Amino acid sequence: MARTSTRAWRCRRALNTKFTRFRPTGHTWAARFLDRWCTRVLRSRIDPMKKVARMLRGHRSLILNWFKAKGTLSCGAVEGLNNKARVTTKRAYGFRTYDALEVALYHTLGDLPEPNFTHRFC
Repeated sequence: MARTSTRAWRCRRALNTKFTRFRPTGHTWAARFLDRWCTRVLRSRIDPMKKVARMLRGHRSLILNWFKAKGTLSCGAVEGLNNKARVTTKRAYGFRTYDALEVALYHTLGDLPEPNFTHRFC
């Protein structure tokens, strides 16, 4: 058991340290390392690590896109928009039609002005 956990820790550590080093160099070195790492892990007898290696191979092109962009892109803006859309969807739970939900999303995400009401609700 101790040998298996040590090997798993070494594989994880190798992936973590090498990928942080490849940030300035480029996607070709990262692609080569990722392929070698996945091959080495898939030959091991550590089933959870094999699952991770298969997942990384499945998303290989998406992972390497980050290296092609040289780390300048961040997913923070997209995550912020997703969060706003999720909150708006929860807030619009009582709406009966999809059109009403769509209008609420346009107002929230597009920062459209609210309509003027004839009376105050407060």
